[in-house]
Amino acid sequence: MSTLRPCERVGLEFIDDAPLKFSNSVDLAITPAQLFEVLADAESWPHWATVITKVTWTSPEPRGVGTTRVVDMRGGIVGDEEFLAWEPNTRMAFRFNSSSTSALAAFAEDYRVVETPQGCRLTWTLAQRLAGPARFTSFAAAPLMNLAFRRFLANLRRYTDRRFATTAS
Repeated sequence: MSTLRPCERVGLEFIDDAPLKFSNSVDLAITPAQLFEVLADAESWPHWATVITKVTWTSPEPRGVGTTRVVDMRGGIVGDEEFLAWEPNTRMAFRFNSSSTSALAAFAEDYRVVETPQGCRLTWTLAQRLAGPARFTSFAAAPLMNLAFRRFLANLRRYTDRRFATTAS
């Protein structure tokens, strides 16, 4: 296992106040409950957030504030996460308590779900404070990172369309 370095244990306010944020939305043709089913399913993440190779819940169910999990990503990056919000079918947010990369001083993600006539809309916000040399190169990498995050949401739409496809014509 990778050596994990502590990250700042930020609260929900960090999502609004972080120096580097990415926020994107996607309309999904599924219910908020179906979306939460996907988000709670460790096996689903690598199908749409392709940087993720494995998700391991490290807290027993039921999920809620304080629940933990470990996320393994490409490049050998590992994040040890703790959930700061868990409002079924509406919102989930987590922070990294530690990470295998020294480039992250603080990191959090927020997933907000709103029901729509066609299903639901997910707004996904990633918030971070970088450390070391990454602080000085983030402006150049930010557009490519945001492009990748938008691609993940397009992947999520395709994944949920397939997973919840109906046979009705």
